[in-house]
Amino acid sequence: MTEMPVAPTLRGIRYIPRWLGGVSCYIVFGLGGLLSSLTILPVLRFWPGSRQQRIRRVRAAVSAMFRFFVAMLTWAGVLKLYANNAAKLNETDGQVIIANHPTLIDVVVLISLMPNVGCIVKQGLWRNPFLRGVVASAGYIPNRGAELLLQDCQQVLDTGTNLIIFPEGTRTLKDNVINPFARGAANIALRTKTDITPVVLRTNAIGLTKQQAWYQIPRQTIGMRVEVGTRFAHHGYDADNQGQAKAARTLTRDLEHYYRQQLDKNL
Repeated sequence: MTEMPVAPTLRGIRYIPRWLGGVSCYIVFGLGGLLSSLTILPVLRFWPGSRQQRIRRVRAAVSAMFRFFVAMLTWAGVLKLYANNAAKLNETDGQVIIANHPTLIDVVVLISLMPNVGCIVKQGLWRNPFLRGVVASAGYIPNRGAELLLQDCQQVLDTGTNLIIFPEGTRTLKDNVINPFARGAANIALRTKTDITPVVLRTNAIGLTKQQAWYQIPRQTIGMRVEVGTRFAHHGYDADNQGQAKAARTLTRDLEHYYRQQLDKNL
């Protein structure tokens, strides 16, 4: 497995190019989202084909744009990505993909590696002028009432599209290995009878955390390794035998234990 070297901490004048480069990446990302919403994404969305074909085209385009953003962050020295076995993600269809949430850019990294994926998006992004066109065109799911959310997830998964969920709900708090897992991912997987593929995002430097604003560019390059784990089969948690609520609690407990065990390893 590729080792992630720890980068030096930039101080004083040496930090200025890093800060300028990192902030420029976010500005390009925001403007790119706005411009693509007005140009290429509407073309892809309304190009002839079935509704699902149009959405898949848009999702593939968003994945390509996110790969470009990750490349920009790498150029600026903000991020160094180690996607050792991430090719496994392209072999999955119609599965719930869960991940821990150490940084601001986790969903960008995952979507950059997976053209066939949807995600649940907080309502605020649907009002963001830079990103609302992207999330709407890609058919991403708004985080609304439980039953409506479940119906939306079922429709996405039934088309063979994967679905990204962060069970922590928000970015990992500083000094925590992970935040306690909510039961949302387990409930969705069990009620839609979908398997779960866990992805561990392992970082070697603190940056882009919940406690930091987006413009607080890290002074150390964040090494991030993407590790795809062994699938959790939904039929191993038969709700008929123990009840839906208990099955979801059991699966959530096992998923959280898996992540704590993996992230406690010094790899």
